Amino acid sequence: MAAVRRVVLIVIDSVGIGAMPDAAEWGDAGSNTLGNMARRRGGLPLPNLGRLGIGNLTEVVGTPPAAVPAGAYGRMAIASQGKDTMTGHWEMVGIRPEAPFRTYPDGFPEDLIAEFCRRAGVEGVLGNTVASGTEIIKELGEEHLRTGWPIVYTSADSVFQVAAHEERFGLERLYEVCRIARDLLRPPHRVGRVIARPFVGTDRSNFTRTANRHDYALEPPRMLLDEVKDAGLSVLAVGKISDIFSGHGVTRSLHTKSNADGIRAIHECLDAQEPGLIFANLVDFDMLYGHRRDVEGYSRALIEFDDALPGIMAKLGPDDVLVVTADHGNDPTHTGTDHTREYVPVLVWGERIRPGVDVGTRASLADLGATVAELLGVPGTEYGESFAREILAQ
Repeated sequence: MAAVRRVVLIVIDSVGIGAMPDAAEWGDAGSNTLGNMARRRGGLPLPNLGRLGIGNLTEVVGTPPAAVPAGAYGRMAIASQGKDTMTGHWEMVGIRPEAPFRTYPDGFPEDLIAEFCRRAGVEGVLGNTVASGTEIIKELGEEHLRTGWPIVYTSADSVFQVAAHEERFGLERLYEVCRIARDLLRPPHRVGRVIARPFVGTDRSNFTRTANRHDYALEPPRMLLDEVKDAGLSVLAVGKISDIFSGHGVTRSLHTKSNADGIRAIHECLDAQEPGLIFANLVDFDMLYGHRRDVEGYSRALIEFDDALPGIMAKLGPDDVLVVTADHGNDPTHTGTDHTREYVPVLVWGERIRPGVDVGTRASLADLGATVAELLGVPGTEYGESFAREILAQ
């Protein structure tokens, strides 16, 4: 039997709260996305997240611990061997960690690239290296316009990214070559995502990525979203959520262009009053600021989200629950440009949730998926331990 009518699960992408015990093995010792950022700028005021208990989980200069947080709070470890979007989100919905998604720090094998070119009908590719997406279009964008060859690059994550000019190469053609790559990069390659990265502009001085990014993920096994949908409830996916799960278990997808657009879409979903799960990812923290090591931009985005929280909370009914969490870290004060291996927060609020309950350090993000399943009264996944009974008011 369902304990609540709706769960609103918001992933504030990459907002980690401190290095996990194995962080040094990933080159991430000392990382703390939220805490280090607040220290670097001399204070980060997040009063609404503070009331929910964010300052009780790690020191956040400018956001003191709440005497009694308004809801339940805790932190979660990533049990899987990874620190990327796919790893975090898949674990969160109860997918048990298997072998990590494959990465290609030296570029993709020549035979794989040759087969991609043959199937895609292109003479060659540019790049085939680890790179920043904004930098590689500056470096190779003009050559791409001359040759018509797509730009292929990767990162420390398990991704095969294809950049091409939205108008000259064509958006639909870009999507098609990404679908071809997705078909090629199944096991044993096991690349988590193929990402289309369209851009516009005439030369390196004005090349700009557009909002028409599209992710093509591996097909997931059965997980939380399937259980919610099969129970006759809605699963409203905001941002890149539907892409991360290849549309599985989603009843309606609302793609977004920014955090602000994502918040607008969350309001649209709340106004629909459909029982079930609203699952949103707000990606600007990670995509625009974390990878670019932009402390001020990241901080502004967090303050804007914090300012938006009361409006979201005001639309929750007595049988609704809000969850704010993250999928990994991306400390903008850390070296390099990659994600960081960190604990993530879990903040749970609603009229049915007991205030001030510390759920401790959870062994896996899957505990959240198990909790959402129990709150909505749907079968849980085999992986993850629910803490619903700890946080529900009697």
